Amino acid sequence: DRYQRRVHGDSLIIMENKKKKMDNKMREIRIEKMVLNIGVGKSGDELTKAAKVLQDLTDQKPVFSRAKYTIRSFSIKRNETIAVHATVRGAKAMELLKRGLKVKDNELRAKCFSEHGNFGFGVDEHIDLGIKFDPSTGIYGMDFY
Repeated sequence: DRYQRRVHGDSLIIMENKKKKMDNKMREIRIEKMVLNIGVGKSGDELTKAAKVLQDLTDQKPVFSRAKYTIRSFSIKRNETIAVHATVRGAKAMELLKRGLKVKDNELRAKCFSEHGNFGFGVDEHIDLGIKFDPSTGIYGMDFY
């Protein structure tokens, strides 16, 4: 009888601890911001097309990124614009994250997560996110982080 009370009491404590964990605000998943990045690797017409894809996806003007240093084997010069990115916040970020995770079948590998709770993943084709394919634009992959 004493053994049963002790086991039953322990399970009550465990249930109470689980309830406390669920009530803890710090355990809720929330998004402060999300960055969408398309790294083209060269400037010119391809980069402007990638910027148009990001603008269609996020409904905001994307920012161009420059190379930090010259890499001869990739024929990239220092300060050449080679990528485009946009930062999204709020409900739009949550909607784009859901669309991106749907492409990944709602599963990410453990390597995608950092020690601090941040994560990032890539999508091979932007048309998987629900954007209609335009032959003049082409297909671009992008990073979510």
